[in-house]
Amino acid sequence: MKARGVTIVVHIDGDTTSRKYHLPLWSFEAGKWSAVTVALLVVLFFAFAEPLTHAAARVPGLEHEVARLRQDNARVQQLAAALSRAEANYQDLRQLLGARAGPVPLGQKPSSDTIRAVALRARLPAPPRYGLGPSQPIHWPLDVGGFVTRGEAGPGDSVEAHPGIDIAVPTGSPVRAAGGGRVEKAGTDSAYGLFVLLQHPGRYETMYGHASRLLVREGDSVQAGQVIALSGSSGRSTAPHLHFEIRLDGKSLDPLTMVKREN
Repeated sequence: MKARGVTIVVHIDGDTTSRKYHLPLWSFEAGKWSAVTVALLVVLFFAFAEPLTHAAARVPGLEHEVARLRQDNARVQQLAAALSRAEANYQDLRQLLGARAGPVPLGQKPSSDTIRAVALRARLPAPPRYGLGPSQPIHWPLDVGGFVTRGEAGPGDSVEAHPGIDIAVPTGSPVRAAGGGRVEKAGTDSAYGLFVLLQHPGRYETMYGHASRLLVREGDSVQAGQVIALSGSSGRSTAPHLHFEIRLDGKSLDPLTMVKREN
């Protein structure tokens, strides 16, 4: 049995003969589907090539725009920093000259009170309030004068013996070292509550009692004026106050004979 095929007859106009081409059926089918596949590929290429080409054409322009925006952003940041510096310098100048008026509009001359400079008088700097290193207790232990509610009781007084003085101040007031020295003791006592005992040159000691918080520990070195505690009402106390005591060779002295209330 002869295999099936496809015969293609080609006749040229004006010619008396024709040409025949015999193709196997399988080759004809393969050629047909190949042509269909090629046609589909051509259609898909033109369908997707145009958007891709258009997007590719836009990329250089977008990159240029991004670079320009970055440069503009850098300039804006530089201008903002310069404006902040200028504003700070302007405020410093106003404080220095005592200026009280706002900016003068363009084209208008400043009036006599646009900038009013205050008189400046040079003077020598004040000596430091506290010295450095170990020193005798000669400074008031508080930033405020306070109110002395109970003073040093002498041997002949009829009231209960009371070494040192009690100074009424609000809870949390800074308690400062009356002199430079070393923390001999820092802890809790049944009578004085939270307390600090400092040792100073010349066999002097200072006692600070009824604190609400201690800021130093035993063995610490402290400078005169250093905050060593915060005042309170711990221990045997009925109201917030500082118990302040000065001792010489273990004997209590009247603190008011050595320190001066500075406020």
